Amino acid sequence: MITQPQKPTLKFRWLLQMAWRDSRKNRSRLFLFVSSVILGIAALVAIYSLGYTIEKDVDAQAKTLIGADLVFDNNRPFSPAAQALIDSIGDQRSRERSFASMVYFIKTGGTRLAQVRALEGGFPYYGTIETKPAQVAKTFQQARHALVEKTLMLQFQAAVGDSIKVGELSFLIVGEILKAPGKTGFSTAVAPAVWIPLQYLDATGLLQKGSRITYTQYVKFDIPVNLDKLLSNIEPRLETEGIDIETVASRKRNTGQSFEDLNEFLQLVSFIALLLGCIGVASSIHIYIREKLASISMLKCLGATNRQAFLIYLLQIAGIGLIGSMIGAIIGTCIQFLLPALFQDFLPIDIHMQVSWRAIGQGVAVGLLVSVLFALLPLIAIRNISPLHTLRISEYRSRLFQDPMQWLVGSLIFIFILGFSWLQLNSLFQALTFTVSVIGAFALLAGMARLMMVLARKFFPSSWSYLWRQGFANLFRPNNQTVILVVAIGLGTSFICLLYFVQSILTRKVELSASGNQPNMVIFDIQDNQKSQVASLTRSFRLPVNQEVPIVTMRIEEINGINAAEARNDSTLDISPQAYEGEIRASYRDSLTDSEKLSEGVLQPANSGRDSILVSLEEGYARRLHVKRGDRLVFNVQGVLVSTIVGSFRQVDWNRVQTNFRVIFPTGVLESAPKFHVLVTRVPSQEVSAKFQQALVKSFPTVSVIDLGLILSVVDDVLDKIGFVVRFIGGFSIVTGLVVLIASVIISKYQRMRETVLLRTLGATGKQILVITALEYFFLGSLAALTGILLAMAGGWALARFSFKTNFTPALIPVLLIFLGICCLTVIIGLFNSRDILNRPPLEVLQNDL
Repeated sequence: MITQPQKPTLKFRWLLQMAWRDSRKNRSRLFLFVSSVILGIAALVAIYSLGYTIEKDVDAQAKTLIGADLVFDNNRPFSPAAQALIDSIGDQRSRERSFASMVYFIKTGGTRLAQVRALEGGFPYYGTIETKPAQVAKTFQQARHALVEKTLMLQFQAAVGDSIKVGELSFLIVGEILKAPGKTGFSTAVAPAVWIPLQYLDATGLLQKGSRITYTQYVKFDIPVNLDKLLSNIEPRLETEGIDIETVASRKRNTGQSFEDLNEFLQLVSFIALLLGCIGVASSIHIYIREKLASISMLKCLGATNRQAFLIYLLQIAGIGLIGSMIGAIIGTCIQFLLPALFQDFLPIDIHMQVSWRAIGQGVAVGLLVSVLFALLPLIAIRNISPLHTLRISEYRSRLFQDPMQWLVGSLIFIFILGFSWLQLNSLFQALTFTVSVIGAFALLAGMARLMMVLARKFFPSSWSYLWRQGFANLFRPNNQTVILVVAIGLGTSFICLLYFVQSILTRKVELSASGNQPNMVIFDIQDNQKSQVASLTRSFRLPVNQEVPIVTMRIEEINGINAAEARNDSTLDISPQAYEGEIRASYRDSLTDSEKLSEGVLQPANSGRDSILVSLEEGYARRLHVKRGDRLVFNVQGVLVSTIVGSFRQVDWNRVQTNFRVIFPTGVLESAPKFHVLVTRVPSQEVSAKFQQALVKSFPTVSVIDLGLILSVVDDVLDKIGFVVRFIGGFSIVTGLVVLIASVIISKYQRMRETVLLRTLGATGKQILVITALEYFFLGSLAALTGILLAMAGGWALARFSFKTNFTPALIPVLLIFLGICCLTVIIGLFNSRDILNRPPLEVLQNDL
């Protein structure tokens, strides 16, 4: 009786033993394979931990973000009915008026646009206004005292006991503000605050018709109430008057969302570093399998099946991948304690870092998954290795994606990248865009490397000296590392360069606004009776009056007969309720400025004799409102309803430092409405600017000034801080690229031992071999850095042209320094890793190789 042979069973213990025994001589190299993913895992764990910590801290400190249980604010005084409704709820209340105004430091003569906050009551009810000296926040309302933001005190060298002038009234500075509820480092730098008692606000003379003031009221409940039920009753009554309501839950949601956007971006940056390391894993495992051909063939000769041989080496990679991921998680946990110092300026809360086991678990799981997933591409080639490799020497070739299993693994990698990015972005389209962009960048860099190899082979410089020819030929020699190094180093270089280019574009965009003869100072809140006097003072300093424009504040009441309440209640309408929110600052004239261009329709001329009023809308604003020419808009001009018809659309260059408006009325309509005026001029220097502002504030304490030079310094500071944070996380990509470089060089060293020994046997000196090695890695580093920089330049040009609408002029010196740095680093690493071969006798190397 003939029995069928039974299939060998897969004994997991035996597979583990074989994987362990086979790895004895290769553990250091196996660990080198997955060292590329350690930094990527470290970056992910650090960012994950930061995200979870901030989520907990926002929950714990939610009430201190707004300092009260309910906040009501409006851009005009509360009506008697609204005020009576607010007074009927809560147990403790505070009032505040806030607006932008110039402040004048009497001792030093300095002036600055600041956020004036006039307060009455015990706000904040949760948290504190941290001041120096302490406790003055609770007593400053008892007299004509002021609290001044620390940044303002430092800028104008002021001290407690000095005086500050707000409008027409002077206040004694009794303390400097270190921290206020809901404020971040950036907000205090852009709009530093000066707090004064509300009872003295009228005496400052700053409450003028048309002034832009925010009216705020804070409410605290001594006994907890059901806020959802309360808001459902009062919101409809208050929203009709344009009153915004904020709760602890809404502020917590908004704060979490503002960080979530940055956190998602940084997670994707860290993920790019991880993917970069995965490319190193795939390349290293490919070379490792080539070296293990004899061992794999011997296993198959002894009866091992394809599946068993495959699983033995997969267990090796999985084990080392797990160890590498755990090391990365430990490093990331240590790095996370450095992050609060980087992110504190972005967040209005105190960050309390702690070990996050959830983040560690996620990092280890992701690291193990990517190590195995990217190692599968070269590992599945084990199935095609013949036992005949033990009997004859034949060149092993594994062409990518000729095996259906490789297509399957490639699809799994694509799905993994797409799924990971989808979890971060919560948008399938954005995740698909990110995935295609990342794969496209890898493919482009790999394609450039392949092209360079083909060109190097085709146009080989045969007239060069032997050492140069040998070093150049190594770019396309068998077992070369050209593609992997260009991809790894090129992508890291490209990423860092692109971040630098974006920051330069934004900074230059602001600098260009202040260049040439363009205006660089805006004076606003000018009342009707001050208009001619401010213009005369400006001319007395020999400064031009580039623009003098009236501004009227209004709101949209109806769009084609539909008001805000109807738009909220009917979701089928193509009108967003947000169209009715917020105030509009409009002007009136019958001509265009040099920053405008009509895209459709015509402006209504003065004295046209038409009964209807034709307004002109900025075309982007019109798209957000979903209106077209001929549609009817009703504006609430400070209590007076004005019915209009959309008559034209305009293209507006918002980058120009001059007054631009979303809505323009014809002349003869708004002249009698409460308004203020804006004057635009240009100052030639900071010295003239300081003297002019001092004279302006002394003569007209109620006007305000925006100095573009100050804006530029603030923007530059903000961009520097954001750029540092992004470069810190993005630096993991460049360091990962260097780790991949080191690993690839070390691995290629084993591939090139025979070649180096043959050169020495043929009479080459150690110095000549060093020169050849240095030239090879110089060519590799040059190719990688140049490709990455060119890719970054292409991306920078596209962003400048299509996103920022400006010219792209990269600074050559930083780019050159980056190029030389990458080249030198590549050469140094290559020489360092080649010293071992030169220090050993050729016979010893050949004996070990055999």
